[in-house]
Amino acid sequence: MMFPRLLSRPRTRARGALGGGALAAALALAACASPTSRFYTLGDVSGPATAAAAASGVRTSAATSPAWLIEVAPIDVPPQVAKTQLVVQSGPTQVKVLEQERWASLPGDELRRALSTSLTQQLNTIDVYGTAYSDTTPVYRVSMNVQRFESWPGSHALIDAVWSVRAVRNTAVMTCRSVVSESVGSGYDSLVDGHRRALQRISAQVAAAVQAMAAASPAASATAASATAASAPSASQGGKRVVRAAVPACPADMSAGSVAAG
Repeated sequence: MMFPRLLSRPRTRARGALGGGALAAALALAACASPTSRFYTLGDVSGPATAAAAASGVRTSAATSPAWLIEVAPIDVPPQVAKTQLVVQSGPTQVKVLEQERWASLPGDELRRALSTSLTQQLNTIDVYGTAYSDTTPVYRVSMNVQRFESWPGSHALIDAVWSVRAVRNTAVMTCRSVVSESVGSGYDSLVDGHRRALQRISAQVAAAVQAMAAASPAASATAASATAASAPSASQGGKRVVRAAVPACPADMSAGSVAAG
C-alpha cells in the first residue's frame, strides 16, 4: 500500500517545478520588456488660413497652371541631432539623447517635408523636386542648411538656418539667414510644437522671398529690363551680353519673437 504513495511524490514535485519555472520566465520577460517609445512629427507648419483651405478640400494640381514651381532640396542639420531620437539641451555644453522620445523620421526629412507642405500651400504651387517639369514654367529652388536645431525643455526651441532661393534658369539667387526662438512649456509635445512654430515663421519668410524673386525676374519685368539694358550691369559670355537679374533684399519676419534675417 505504500507503493502508490511513493509514485505520487515525484509528480507533485514536477508540477511545482514546472509552475515555478513558468512564473520565473514570465517575470524575466516582464523585466526585459522595453518602455513604449513615443514618435513626433513636425507635420504641417502652414498658418491657420492655409490650413483651413486645405481642410475645405482646396488642392493644387497641374490643371491650375501655377505661375511658378518650387523645388525644395533636402535639408542639412547638425550631425549631433541627425538621428531619430530627440536630442535635448541639458546645459550650454551638454545634451541628452532620449531613447523613448523619437522623431517619426530623421529631423532633416521632417523639416523638408513640413517646409514643402507649407510653401506649396502659401504659394499655391507644386514642389517638383525629383520629378520632371515643363521648361516653360519658372522654377525656384529652395535650399536650407540648419546650423543650430536646439531643444531646451521648458524653455525654448531654436532654429538657426541659412537658406536661399535661386531661379533655376538664370543667375539670380537670394541668400538669407533666419534665427528663430520660440518659448515652450513643459513636456516634449510643447517642445516639438515650438519647433513647428519656428519653422512656420521661417517658411513665411521663404515664401515672401520666392514671391519677391518672381516679381523681379526677367520674365516678369521684360519691358523694364529692355528699357534699362544699356545701363544695367552686364557680363560677356560667348560674345553675348548678359543682363544680371536684380535680387531683392531678404524679407523681414513680421511676427513677434527673436528673428534675424540678412
